[in-house]
Amino acid sequence: MLDDPRLAPRSGNKATSLVVLLHGYGADGRDLIDLGEYWAPLLPDAAFASPHAPEPLAIAPVGRQWFGYTERDDRERWIGVQSANAALDGFLDAELARLDLPGGRLALVGFSQGTMMALHTGLRRKVAPAGIVGFSGIHVLPPAAGIDAFDAEITSRPPILLIHGDADAVVAPDYLPRAVESLQARGMNVRAHMTRGLGHGIDRTGLTLAGNFLQEVLD
Repeated sequence: MLDDPRLAPRSGNKATSLVVLLHGYGADGRDLIDLGEYWAPLLPDAAFASPHAPEPLAIAPVGRQWFGYTERDDRERWIGVQSANAALDGFLDAELARLDLPGGRLALVGFSQGTMMALHTGLRRKVAPAGIVGFSGIHVLPPAAGIDAFDAEITSRPPILLIHGDADAVVAPDYLPRAVESLQARGMNVRAHMTRGLGHGIDRTGLTLAGNFLQEVLD
């Protein structure tokens, strides 16, 4: 079972929703948990959890990974999101049960490799999350021969917000329109924002857009 930093609701009340923050390659749950502090005024009754990815980083003595990288291609990413799906899905179930919340009161927020996991696992939940936010990520697709099985696995279609920087040198900005096209083709309601001059990161504009989106879908 994954472990994580957590934040209780700012209001002091019982949580009415859960926002799970999924970090990028080489970071850990502590990297994103401060987003919960930033959004807490908008979501005072939300609990936040930022799980550490299940694997130690393969190329350094510190940090975590949802899956390993060597080739950084579509095939490797597809194998990776599949391998990490069960651990994340189980964590989401356990955290919702701990807070006594239904699956529809869950929102997922990912950064980079965490966005890949948020989209992969979120669209396969038995109960659709309230929404998914993805920063600087990729909607991972299988090889062409596996598209039919891929489509059959999609069980939920939550609203989605994707944010990317047009100066991202780690995950190319072209992945944003590709994600929008593939998700819309599968019946998703997708909003997208490309931030001028932003590299591989999250800026204040993205934080504001994401916070407003989360407030909307969890209201």
